[in-house]
Amino acid sequence: MALAPAGACRHANLVNLAVIITTFAIILPAELPDKSMIAALVLGTRFRPLYVYLGVITAFAVHVVIAVIAGSLLSKLPRQPLELIVALLFLIGAYLLLKHHGGEGDAEKLTSKPPDRPSFWKVVSLGFMVIFIPEFGDLTQIATANLAAKFHDPLSVGLGSLLALWTAGAIGVWGGRNLLRLIPIKWFTRLAATLLFILALGSFVTAARS
Repeated sequence: MALAPAGACRHANLVNLAVIITTFAIILPAELPDKSMIAALVLGTRFRPLYVYLGVITAFAVHVVIAVIAGSLLSKLPRQPLELIVALLFLIGAYLLLKHHGGEGDAEKLTSKPPDRPSFWKVVSLGFMVIFIPEFGDLTQIATANLAAKFHDPLSVGLGSLLALWTAGAIGVWGGRNLLRLIPIKWFTRLAATLLFILALGSFVTAARS
């Protein structure tokens, strides 16, 4: 991958736009076929979408914070072992993404018992839980940690991942079913897997040159 570690190119800037865009481009297509987006879609058809979305984005924010902290710890490894670990994790992520993605059956299980009287806090809490529980240790969380380790820029990676996840949540809550009629899930899956594979190759090259 042509991107250099963030510290070498961002200078005095707080964030690196290239890292944000790269992270966004990887995380968004990886999240769209996931069961979490389908769960958001189901909840958005049952309850007030804005309430659902507030719970969804809160859960995603917590997961991103956990991921970038893990990635920052991982980045303290020596350069060559770090790049090899990152490359292997990217390859595993691409494989898992192509092998399996969530479906509506998973979402129906997560949302099969909605509150009898859906108040604001009940709907927000439900939106939070159906995202927070299945996303813990999910591919996009692992990919976010991996990117934070690779680019040594947790803030930029965190922003890119957060924007991607919030976008996926919005698509799920307000229009996921219509989008998936136009663009099959398999294309999002293939795009995300391809990007992960390219990053893996870049990390292997970097490790070989170290």
